[in-house]
Formats: sequence, C-alpha cells, structure tokens
Amino acid sequence: MSRPLKVALVTGAGSGIGRAVALALMADGFTLVLAGRRPEPLQALVELALSEGHEALAVPTDVRDPASVDALFATLTEVYGRLDVVFNNAGVNAPAVLLDELTFEQLRNVIDTNLNGVFLCARGAFRLMRRQQPQGGRIINNGSISAHTPRPFSSAYTASKHAVLGLTKSLALDGREFNIACSQIDIGNALTEMSVRMTKGVRQANGTIAVEPMVDVKHVADAVRYIAGLPLEANVLNMTVMASAMPFAGRG
Repeated sequence: MSRPLKVALVTGAGSGIGRAVALALMADGFTLVLAGRRPEPLQALVELALSEGHEALAVPTDVRDPASVDALFATLTEVYGRLDVVFNNAGVNAPAVLLDELTFEQLRNVIDTNLNGVFLCARGAFRLMRRQQPQGGRIINNGSISAHTPRPFSSAYTASKHAVLGLTKSLALDGREFNIACSQIDIGNALTEMSVRMTKGVRQANGTIAVEPMVDVKHVADAVRYIAGLPLEANVLNMTVMASAMPFAGRG
C-alpha cells in the first residue's frame, strides 16, 4: 500500500537555511518543490534527492514577482495537485547603514523579498490549500529575532520582519475555518554561508564590535520539521531558535 503524497514547498531552497530545511523534510518523506532564483543549486538538490530515492522538483522563482510566483503555483498544482507545507524562507538584507544613507531601492528590495514575497507565496498556498481535498495545510514563515528586537543599522530588515509577524498572525486567524495553520520560526545566529561574518564580530547596541555565538543550522531544520509534522489541529504559532548565549534576551 503506497503512502499518501505529502508535498512541501521551500523557497530560498538553494542554500543556507532553505537547503537544510529541504533536506530535513525530504528525510521525513515529503515530496519537495524547490524554489529560488538560482537554478543551479536547486537542480543539484533535486539530483541529490533522486540519488537517495526521493522525489523533488526545481522551479526557479523570483518571489518578488507576482507572475513568477503564479507560475510556481501553476506548476506545483499541475504536477502534484496539492500542497501540505510551505516554508517561506527566501529573504535578503540591506547594507548596515544609518537610515538616511539607505536608498529607497535598497529598502524596496528588502520589502519586496521579505514581505511581499512571503505574502505572494502564502497567498498561493492558501488558495490551493483551501480548495484541495482533503482541505488544509501548513504555512511556516521564516521570521527572525529582528521581528521582535532590531540590530543597529537594520531598519529595512527589521521593518520587513515585524510585518511578517503581523502577516503570520493574520494567516493563522483567517486559516482556521479552512484547516490551514500558520507558524513563524524566529531564527537567531544560525551558521550559514551568509551569517559566517558574525563569527568575526558584528556591531552591538552599545557601539562595540563583538563576536557572537552561533548555532548549527541543523537545529533550525529540526524545528521546522517538528512543526511540519504536527497534525493540523495543533500549531506552534511562534518559535524562537537561537544560539543560547547570543545577545538577544535581556540587555545583551
């Protein structure tokens, strides 16, 4: 007797947290739809999945572009017909500068990716989950500890992540009658190729530069797979996964 199809979509899947989460969900038996702007790492992940007996589909996507996201969901629906989990992970940052030195184009890129991209992918997932049978599914948004407390010189990124927090709560509320659960995982100092710079020292709130503790990205992936594995009558609305000694709780 074959297992029921479980389909998970991961955005920003080509590297870092997205790749780690994709591998974890693959290990839990999910068929993967991998989205990202760079086709090469997506295809490499597909080939890895196939070599280990799993199924995966790469769909190069720019989450900032509504037409690109619509094409992603059209492909997903045509190939698999349903979606059980989406991990909205694609995100960018802006240069660490004071507000008056931040260009509007830099701000717009962050908002278009971190907020509008999450909205567009969540909307596509919601539309499909509401109409599929059995109805429902799970939307997991990659927030950040910056959804709660900013770093110095991070106005664009912090604004985008605060907005994602509000969107997550709205989706959790609006999804109730359709058996759609929405969660946010707030990540602090997971070690990836993008965050390795923090091991060399980053600016603190008091103006000093300090090396910060990091945590293995595997623990983030394990947290996402825990949420993804819950029955839809249970939800983790918010979860923070961080290096225990990083300067977040209290005053640093």
